Amino acid sequence: MRLGIFGGSFDPVHLGHLWIGEAAMETLQLDRLAWIPTATQPLKPSGAAEDAQHRLAMLQLAVSGREGFVVDPREIQRDGVSYSVDTVGEIKQEHPEAELFLIIGSDSLATMPQWHRPADLLSMVTLAVVQRPTDQTASDQAATDQTGQAALDFSVLDGLVSPERRAAFEAAVIAMPQIELSSSGIRQRVAAGQSIRYQVPAAVQMYLQTHHLYVQE
Repeated sequence: MRLGIFGGSFDPVHLGHLWIGEAAMETLQLDRLAWIPTATQPLKPSGAAEDAQHRLAMLQLAVSGREGFVVDPREIQRDGVSYSVDTVGEIKQEHPEAELFLIIGSDSLATMPQWHRPADLLSMVTLAVVQRPTDQTASDQAATDQTGQAALDFSVLDGLVSPERRAAFEAAVIAMPQIELSSSGIRQRVAAGQSIRYQVPAAVQMYLQTHHLYVQE
């Protein structure tokens, strides 16, 4: 089984997240994608804006009905700071036959050496980095690859993995179109009373409205 692991605050989950999930399923030929909402991320100690149970409920609504998408609440149930190496270790024990793919953004790739026990983590998974395009001007052509995608710097992994493992990670890149959506932007629009239609699934929009999430008091 090819099992993807996609963690994040999902605060709230939006259509960009779902698009990444679909691209990961296709690019990596996954049998299953586990969506793992975080409780408290080590590199973001201030935590999420909204309560974990609300974020979990919205994520369950968002992926409902999509075969192969599963929501894994273990980090919220664990509570406190969650380390990816612990979560991946548990999943590996539960599915010893599975090939695991950890899906992260390019910003997370840059901070990988700061993660908890990064070498142990990378020994258990194939890293699959989401690569987004960049506007290619004369000043930034050197920072893009031949397809116009933003270049990814895998050299940050030197010393953490072998050259062979690094090559496997480079082959698992998930190329994505530019997605002008962010959870913080959606929170700002909700707080300002602006529409978020077509930015989040309809069921998530209804949940936000019903529970008055992200509104200014």
